[in-house]
Amino acid sequence: MTGRHTNLGLLSALLVAFATGWIAFAAGTGWARPVVVIHGIAGLAVVALAPWKSVIARRGLRKKRKGKPSSVFLAVLVVVSLAAGIAHSLAGVRAVGGLTIMQVHVGAAVAAVPFSIVHLVRRPTPLRRTDLSRRNLLRGLGVLGGGALIYGALEGLSSLVALPGSARRFTGSHERGSHEPERMPVTQWLNDSVPAINAARWSLQVRSGGDVRRWSLDELVQLEGPLTATLDCTGGWYSVQDWAAVPLRLVL
Repeated sequence: MTGRHTNLGLLSALLVAFATGWIAFAAGTGWARPVVVIHGIAGLAVVALAPWKSVIARRGLRKKRKGKPSSVFLAVLVVVSLAAGIAHSLAGVRAVGGLTIMQVHVGAAVAAVPFSIVHLVRRPTPLRRTDLSRRNLLRGLGVLGGGALIYGALEGLSSLVALPGSARRFTGSHERGSHEPERMPVTQWLNDSVPAINAARWSLQVRSGGDVRRWSLDELVQLEGPLTATLDCTGGWYSVQDWAAVPLRLVL
């Protein structure tokens, strides 16, 4: 594969991985599964292209070019993000260096964005009409197939040797402390503190048209009922707990 097509393939795979990663954050129902799978395949397509990109990178490192440190740092961020994603998916790694593995995965991807823009500006690869040829389409499908092949192999290995990744939820999250509330994480991402309220003064205001109703905490407690529900966090974990819940229809 030529250097030009390798770069275009990498750009496409990274864009798809970045987009599906953010979409996966918003996905809480069954349709999340194909989004997560596409996210994984796109990320592993980058791995499939690594041999060709390494040849281009070695050639570039031998030349005197502006922005070389920026390009190297971009490559490091992409590798870190990929490694953290694989560590989360297969091994269920939770944290490294005081950060959750998902913070490392997402943080490295976000940090790579400005470096990617600089890289594209300094070394542009403009599209050509010939890029839409059947041969290039087959090349693209080959790269996609390579990512899918690696994805399938890793999933099969995970199930075969019973890695933690084989038990993750369709969203990609790992189970944490189900039916054991004391084991469920209470803070995430920005290390925000657990909210504290004055129970005697707290109230919930519900407005509908010109009508307003205030519920005190004691009044809401009277409406509580049992509910078993799953909390699936964007931090990469989920937990099934028995909650005391107030149905929204009663409040409204």
